[in-house]
Amino acid sequence: MNGSMINAMVSMSGLQQKLDLLADNIANVNTVGYKRKTGTFEDLLTTLKKQPEVFNQPGRLTPLGFNQGWGSRLTMIQPDFSQGPIQQTDQPLDVAIEGNALFEVTVNDQGDLGYTRGGSFQTSFTRDGVHILTTKEGYPISSVDGNPIEIPAEMKEVRIDASGSIIGTLPSGELVPMGRLKLVQVDKPSLLSQVADNLFAIADGFAVGDVLHQVTASAETNIDIKQGFLEQSNVVMSDEMTELISVQRAYQLSARALSSSDTMLGLANNLRA
Repeated sequence: MNGSMINAMVSMSGLQQKLDLLADNIANVNTVGYKRKTGTFEDLLTTLKKQPEVFNQPGRLTPLGFNQGWGSRLTMIQPDFSQGPIQQTDQPLDVAIEGNALFEVTVNDQGDLGYTRGGSFQTSFTRDGVHILTTKEGYPISSVDGNPIEIPAEMKEVRIDASGSIIGTLPSGELVPMGRLKLVQVDKPSLLSQVADNLFAIADGFAVGDVLHQVTASAETNIDIKQGFLEQSNVVMSDEMTELISVQRAYQLSARALSSSDTMLGLANNLRA
């Protein structure tokens, strides 16, 4: 198998992964809080070929030898945490983050943590009959102390202020503080794994402190909590379609190179002395 076939096949493998990534982004263009995924490519090993001395003709300005590449590969996929558009819903348990932060949630009974920008909250009962605040998938939302946020069923109204503090109103009119939403800010997005369309977890082998840190919504941190709003997907369809066309053309070019190499090998095999 010659070098051009290896080059084409390796590049096609990475481009196929990029196509899958773009397809995932396009499919989630209407997913609340979705963060588009981006891919990073790098060249594989490059071989320096030595040319015979006979190529060193009078007047030649370039040195002898040439580089032979072996294609490229997709080395890293990471989320793009740029702000998505904010849409007003007027639903009391819809919450949007304006700024660089994520909500913390508990994803299983073992206490494993996940992180999301999806603010379509609801209330659910635990197995013990406790009424808590959860995501629409049922994951408990963490308060600043790391515990679930309890919302007593008798609460007449729930208000969430710009700092994430939750205040309930009893039928008697009494105001009851019920905690504050825990927010975290990502320092190394490449170390977050996307385990669902809108849920992230820290990659295996890394500590929480190496990837993110806790923050507070305030004017100093440029983070604001907006009740009655939802952040939409930050996928821009026109950008994704433009990139999709570019990747498809690169894939077609590699496929043609592979086909041409196969044709030339066939011709060489059919030569007669």
